[in-house]
Amino acid sequence: MKITDVKMEKFYIEMTEPFKVAFAEVNSSVSILIKIETDEGVCGYGEAAPFAPVTGETADGCLEMLQMFRTGLIGMNPLDIEKVHVMMDSVTHGNGSAKCAVDIALHDIVGKVMGQPLYRVLGGYQNEVQNDVTIGIGEPEKMAAAAEEYVKKQGYRILKIKVGICVEEDLRALSLIRQAVGENVRLRVDANQGYSFSQAVYALEGMKKLGIEAVEQCLPDWDLDGAAELKRKTSGIQLMLDESIHTVKDAARACKQGAADIFNIKLMKCGGLYRGGQIATLAENFGITCMVGCMLETKIAITAGLSLVAARKYITEADCDSFLYYKDADNGMPGGFIRNGDIFRLLERPGLGLDISF
Repeated sequence: MKITDVKMEKFYIEMTEPFKVAFAEVNSSVSILIKIETDEGVCGYGEAAPFAPVTGETADGCLEMLQMFRTGLIGMNPLDIEKVHVMMDSVTHGNGSAKCAVDIALHDIVGKVMGQPLYRVLGGYQNEVQNDVTIGIGEPEKMAAAAEEYVKKQGYRILKIKVGICVEEDLRALSLIRQAVGENVRLRVDANQGYSFSQAVYALEGMKKLGIEAVEQCLPDWDLDGAAELKRKTSGIQLMLDESIHTVKDAARACKQGAADIFNIKLMKCGGLYRGGQIATLAENFGITCMVGCMLETKIAITAGLSLVAARKYITEADCDSFLYYKDADNGMPGGFIRNGDIFRLLERPGLGLDISF
């Protein structure tokens, strides 16, 4: 089997309302969808969802990079996934979301060739995932109202709350959310690099009193020393790294420094499912659990992320919810999974299991 062509196009995503985090506010996004075609008529779909504040990429930059990858991909066997990653890494440093698009498409092809769903191709631990839902930064009362809606009307039992602009407002919002949803709902927090070391120490003490189970990326992405020191000073609450973990080497450094209890693996940061699986294996050997998160992605990358969570026992958490904030949650791509409250069940269809006309 050989790759005969790689097609790509921009895909525009409109959100129902602006979404605010510590370093940005967004109300729309652009992904790059790709289709890898083969000489045996099997094709695979992938996605790049660049987000400049995190991956340093833009949609136009991704298109240019994918054109470069296309030259190398033509004639390669799509089942040689490691060989393709070696080729892409020889072309460019970083550019995780562009590499991710190729990686997901190759895994989609593998699933179709095997006649197996992607979660089974990746390990097959289970086919169901409990997903969280994220609450962006806003007025504390509105955040609490949103939390109550998700829990009492939509059936979510895990909430992820964005913080990181003002510690006192963060703690007030979290207190109101806890009052609104009760003691049995799991709460985790994402500061998106918004705190200084002293602010983080103060915030963590307040969050522990509210029963927050985990806090993500308190400090700037470059400050692994600070993250390790924060972990040494903190007990009773788990610390997670996200923006600090792009590559397998980043994860290795964090493991050696004892800088986290949990890693947030994002396919767009690390370059796709192959590298994401490597990070998960490394973390497991250091006793660190993992969550798979997402950028503003279509159902292509969301299904891929959920499949990785389902496939691996040591990936215990899922934060693959961004599609819920779009005007069209399916993005015109039915399939992949079905949802019952916060339980997402992957379909027993080959590859991604999505119906895509591209």
